[in-house]
Amino acid sequence: MPYTVTPTAIPDVLLLEPKVFGDARGFFFESYNARDFAQATGLEVAFVQDNHSKSSKGVLRGLHYQIQHAQGKLVRVVQGAVFDVAVDLRRTSPTFGRWVGEVLSSDNHKELWIPPGFAHGFVVLTESAEFLYKTTDYWFPEHERSLLWNDPAIGIDWPIDFSPQLAAKDAAGHLLANAELFD
Repeated sequence: MPYTVTPTAIPDVLLLEPKVFGDARGFFFESYNARDFAQATGLEVAFVQDNHSKSSKGVLRGLHYQIQHAQGKLVRVVQGAVFDVAVDLRRTSPTFGRWVGEVLSSDNHKELWIPPGFAHGFVVLTESAEFLYKTTDYWFPEHERSLLWNDPAIGIDWPIDFSPQLAAKDAAGHLLANAELFD
């Protein structure tokens, strides 16, 4: 099996660790294989879009979600390191309002599966980071929403000792109490 799959504290969010083949020349691994992903996770998903972002240290992107055309995301880092977070916004879920976070880096090669119905974001921990992710639906800007990154009702323990750099839409994110949610 090319992946080790571990459920997080929110069992629907999965941590994937690919089998990495390394030697003195470097390394190789399959970052995604549809058949192996389905076998390892038990999920049949179709990815329709790949996204790639580069950010400087201290940039916090998120917490984003689409209220319609909800996206599942398979995320990873190809340069640098981030602290990646998923927040359950499914009103009827037993883990509603809870969050999980993982350090994803170019060194650990970890990936995170975030199903539809979650807000997602990350903060860059290294001088810069390049972040890649696959989505199960297209980006629809009219349906995009932002949850406030530091909402005390959620209580994300960001591993930072600085004020993050935010986009205007993220600084104006909604509190969980006022956010549009999933049923």
